[in-house]
Amino acid sequence: MISGSSSRRRMAATAGVAVTALLLSACGGDDGDSGGSEGGSSGGALTIGTTDKITFLDPAGSYDNGSFAVMNQIFPFLMNTNYGSPDVEPDIAESAEFTSPTQYTVTLKPGLKWANGNDLTSSDVKFSFDRQVAIADENGPSSLLANLDSVEAPDDTTVVFNLSKPEDQTFPQVLSSPVGPIVDEDVFSADAITPDQEIVDGEAFHGPYVITNYDQNNLISYEAYPDYQGLLGAPKTEQVNVKYYAEASNLKLDIQQGNIDVAWRSLTATDIEDLRGNDDVEVIDGPGGEIRYITFNFNTQPFGATTPEADPVKAQAVRQAAADLIDREEIAEQVYKGTYTPLYSHVPEGLTGAVEPLLEKYGDGEGGPDAEAAKARLEAAGVTTPVELNLQYSNDHYGPSSADEYALIKDQLEADGLFTVNLQTTEWTQYSEQRTADAYPAYQLGWFPDYSDADNYLTPFFLTENFLSNHYENQQVNDMILAQVTTPDEAQRQGMIEQIQDLVADDLSTLPYLQGSQVAVVGSGVEGAEDTLDASFKFRYGALSKG
Repeated sequence: MISGSSSRRRMAATAGVAVTALLLSACGGDDGDSGGSEGGSSGGALTIGTTDKITFLDPAGSYDNGSFAVMNQIFPFLMNTNYGSPDVEPDIAESAEFTSPTQYTVTLKPGLKWANGNDLTSSDVKFSFDRQVAIADENGPSSLLANLDSVEAPDDTTVVFNLSKPEDQTFPQVLSSPVGPIVDEDVFSADAITPDQEIVDGEAFHGPYVITNYDQNNLISYEAYPDYQGLLGAPKTEQVNVKYYAEASNLKLDIQQGNIDVAWRSLTATDIEDLRGNDDVEVIDGPGGEIRYITFNFNTQPFGATTPEADPVKAQAVRQAAADLIDREEIAEQVYKGTYTPLYSHVPEGLTGAVEPLLEKYGDGEGGPDAEAAKARLEAAGVTTPVELNLQYSNDHYGPSSADEYALIKDQLEADGLFTVNLQTTEWTQYSEQRTADAYPAYQLGWFPDYSDADNYLTPFFLTENFLSNHYENQQVNDMILAQVTTPDEAQRQGMIEQIQDLVADDLSTLPYLQGSQVAVVGSGVEGAEDTLDASFKFRYGALSKG
């Protein structure tokens, strides 16, 4: 599908990379030097296994880790993070800087080409961000562009982002986030989500890799793109196959038996514990920004705005009582064997500005549950117990331990007779659509950060227009989030971030309870996993090699 300003195109005589189906194999390729980002790709083909599902390859239509994992391999970014660093640098950009308080100007590297032979210019960049704003898909990342007013492309290599608020301290990182992939305007629709197969058939790639064979959520085959000019350099491995698993048990079996080279998201905590004792594989741990939380729909939760018994005071009491009853330590140890740790804030530990207001506001004040506190809170609001709560979780998106996780949460909420929990589960493809259609009063979500800044745990969740679509609105919170983003004084901004956490801890539109680490399991001879398990939280296949 051709859209946008196609008149400036110059199609190359030979179009891009031939589409060649690769055989799924855990071995193969020529022996030799393992290569590197400067020396080009070599070594055997790699097979990676995962249970993470793809919703859409189109950056405007998905906001999940499984889809973003693919985007990081195939699409270019203006800004990106190098291996081992959380700090953004120019990617396909030659330079990027504030040229005025409300203008961020990017100069592209010259001579960029899409894999299909199209020129990659500033027109594509403008198109990419304009369509994010125009489409504004409920399951997409367009909320990250809340401060973007307009985009200009004065010449083929210059892009000017006009911002609504000055001195946006997060905008360079936003350009490296799920809203940041640049797409080919001759392949993507300007006002609708482009189907995966159209993207693949259109060879609309300029990342370290191109896709040569695509069978969604079954098998994707990648080949290194020789004309990639981004920050990460040439991949260490020429060919990569990614196999998708419905069951983590089969993922574990295949990495154990050497049928795949890397297992990445999501093995059970028990499986990881078991594999640590296996001499044939190595478990690699990396810093984690992933969080788990319960989202409350302010319209349909008990006493929500559209229920017959609507009462905001009672609704808040229900949310707060749930926070009193959750035993994070029990979930972390019993279900996740310490691969997750208790989380008492909306911003995870380790990020600048993170505080723990939930620790003192709820439960016993020391991190444990307190049924008496929950009972008193409900009685004070006039809530009759037990409260009936429909609680939904995904049975395939957040790993196989979700069933045990939510069975335990149900037990914790019901233990003292204050709640009756109707536990329900749905597959992710349906779940991601229904959650934004007010189908779930309360439901499971996880968050894998777009960039390493506390703002990324605030802006997407708590602005009036947010990706949760859960009808939460607090004007003070909204205004403070917008203000901290544009505050250049670091100490002042940190203080604002801390205050926002305190305010949203009272409202509890979401109830965070776990923080996780990154874990990959690699087979014999596989190197480089520790390089990509970094604080950027992006898993880039180009860092991996196999002897």
